[in-house]
Formats: sequence, structure tokens, C-alpha cells
Amino acid sequence: MNRKQALKSMAAGATGVFALPEMVNAMNILPAELKNNINHSVCQWCYGSIPLEDLAKAAKEIGLKSIELLGPDQWATVIKHGLTCAMAYGTDLGLNKGFNDPSLHEKFLKDFTTNIPKAADAGLKSVICFSGNANGLSYEQGLENCAKGLAPVLKVAETYNITMQMELLNSKVDHKDYQCDHTEWGVRLCEKLGSPNFKLLYDIYHMQIMEGDVIATIRKHQKYIGHYHTGGVPGRNEIDDTQELYYPAIMKAIVDTGFKGFVAQEFIPKRTDKLASLKQGVGICDV
Repeated sequence: MNRKQALKSMAAGATGVFALPEMVNAMNILPAELKNNINHSVCQWCYGSIPLEDLAKAAKEIGLKSIELLGPDQWATVIKHGLTCAMAYGTDLGLNKGFNDPSLHEKFLKDFTTNIPKAADAGLKSVICFSGNANGLSYEQGLENCAKGLAPVLKVAETYNITMQMELLNSKVDHKDYQCDHTEWGVRLCEKLGSPNFKLLYDIYHMQIMEGDVIATIRKHQKYIGHYHTGGVPGRNEIDDTQELYYPAIMKAIVDTGFKGFVAQEFIPKRTDKLASLKQGVGICDV
């Protein structure tokens, strides 16, 4: 199930939540000032029913610094409100079609060669990419194909000081057959490419489903991780005490590594007041 499909299936009814006191303040209350140990972002697709202009205004009020997973035609809207797009799209192909498919390498090079300079001109720092579905490829062949396709794109990224970040997704529940579905595979790709401009987007929700051991993995592979996404497990909803992960501990582990990038909320709100859920998520993660 891709992001658009997940959004369509989003529950419309409100759900009552009683958070642990040490986990979060009241549902829609944030501290007077955020601690700024975490650079907070949010993924726009989870709030698709809210016009981007309105979401940008709300995000600014909440204390977010970014709205992400936006295309080039959307960047100016968030920048106008004093935000950035911490993770930008650089091609119009989706999650299933990625660098493990050599037939797409020419298109990827064209798209990213066009959009990486635009991202740099807009003051952005990171562009997302995907492995694509395996479609019968072995992990080894998929890794080789990704490295071959990414190499020329990374030359462009290095020129413009843009970081390409490949997202780790689960192939068990949401993205069947997706190839970059384990941290170790992504790390091997990082090592093979050997570029400081290639990192992993570590999606906490997805990796909890695939491999667990989240905090230990973050500590072990911190130098290869350039960005984080959140989400409640199971269900990909609010990150409060209705799910199995304890996000304050995860965020503290991230901060302890010296991480200076962004953490983006990427859960699908179940409540009618979606922005209240977003505020709560930011409060939980503001360690």
C-alpha cells in the first residue's frame, strides 16, 4: 500500500487517547518553547485534506521547521512561510520504481540533473530516492543496479551540496517486494557508493515492522542515517501510548548520537482534529 492509498483509507472517526504524563502534555498543548534538540518536520501527504498554504501556517505556529515530501512546484509555498522542505522529491516516479531498475537510470539522471540545482537554489539540502521493487532481482543484483544508477546522480548532488537519501520501507505490510527493506542492505549500499552525499532515510515505523531493535540500530549505523520518519506501530497512526514504540526514548537516542538533521512526523492521524495529533506528536518527540 502506497502513501496515496494509505491516505484514502484513513479513519474518519475521532479516537480518544490518554497519554502517559511523561510521554506528552495534554493532547493539543505544546511547551511554551520547543527545546530545539530536534529539527521538527511533517510529511504533507498525511495531511492531504488540508491545503498546503493552511498546513504551512499551522506548522509554523506549532514550531515545525519543515513540511516535506513536496515537488518543485510546492517548495515556494512553504518557503514563503519561513519553512523549508527537509526532504524533497526530485522525480515523478513513485516508490515502486527505483534505482534497482537499469531501464530507469537514464530518466533518473535527467530528472535529478534538472531538479537538484532547483533544490539547491531554493536552499534545500536533501532529495529522496527509492530502491524500487525487486521484481525478481536478488538483493545482490539490486544493490549493484542501485549503485550503478546512483553514481552519476551523486556527482550532480555533490556539485550542488545536496544529499540523496534512500528511504528504508517495510516489505511486510505496506510496500510488498520493496527492495531496500533492511538497514544492513542500505548500509552496504552507502559503503559501496562511498559518498558523503548519500544517506539513508530511516523510517522508524517501517524498520520496527521489518527488524525491530530500533535504538540499537540507530546507534550502530548513525553515520549512514541522514533523516528520520515517525509512525505508530501497528497501524501507522498517532505515536502516543496507543502503540508499541516509546518515542521519547527513541528521540533521546537520536539526539545522543549528535544528529543535526530532521525528524518528520509521518503518521496518519485518526482523530478528526488532525492538527491536534500533529501537535501531540511534536510534543512527544521534543526531548
